[in-house]
Amino acid sequence: MIYFDTSFLVPVIVPEATSRQIVTLMQGLDAADFATSRWVQVEFSSMIAQSVRTGRLEPKGALHANSEFEELVEDSFTILLPTQADFELARLFLMRFETRLRAGDALHLAIASNQKVRAIYSLDETMIKAGAKLGLPTAGLQVN
Repeated sequence: MIYFDTSFLVPVIVPEATSRQIVTLMQGLDAADFATSRWVQVEFSSMIAQSVRTGRLEPKGALHANSEFEELVEDSFTILLPTQADFELARLFLMRFETRLRAGDALHLAIASNQKVRAIYSLDETMIKAGAKLGLPTAGLQVN
């Protein structure tokens, strides 16, 4: 299984500088291995709501982006539900202060760790570095 966090999936729906590179990378992977979590869906909706609040997106466009995202996730990913073990491991990860993890990122890493995924893709450099410190297979995107 390959786990994708929110930061890696947002550019698939919302055009960003990394969108083309992410899509190309994902096309080179076995889509049957794609996994994400319900937590990603919450974070995506939060990002969309923030974009409306700050005026970067109109409500109609935001609803469309959210709908596209939900369709992508439901059709193309195994959706992992956070468990009690995931929350407990996230707490332990947060107590590793040198990782500088935030709660949401610790939860992503815990879900992926407990599922023993072979890769965790993120664009969040802090999360990637924290994952490496925790011995997890985090990966980013080389932006040229």
